[in-house]
Amino acid sequence: MNVLGIGTEIVECLRIAKLIEQHGEQFLTRAFTVREIAFCRSRAHSTQYFAAHWVAKEAILKALGVRWRKGISWHDLELRRQTRGSYRVALRGSMRDIVEQGEPCEILVTLAHCRTYATATAMLVSK
Repeated sequence: MNVLGIGTEIVECLRIAKLIEQHGEQFLTRAFTVREIAFCRSRAHSTQYFAAHWVAKEAILKALGVRWRKGISWHDLELRRQTRGSYRVALRGSMRDIVEQGEPCEILVTLAHCRTYATATAMLVSK
């Protein structure tokens, strides 16, 4: 297994809380999938979970060496919680196309958060 890319990101949870407060459902439905919204809302301290999902998507893009641009949607990356707190990344649309153009790989991601910050690291590894 070879490391093909790595990305990390951090955000203040207050920043995400302000976006949710200012833009409400419009922000949530633009940045997160229905499944992600339901999961984050089901948790105590949901803002911390929204922030962690946000930075995980940013970290994944960094690992892939991709910048946000026209044609890429926040919904093209979906974090799905697995057993024991691990996450699997589901790819759609243009993100799936980008990944399929490269070497066959797997995306590993880890999230962490507290009241103040959320952070995530993503690693792209060959299969």
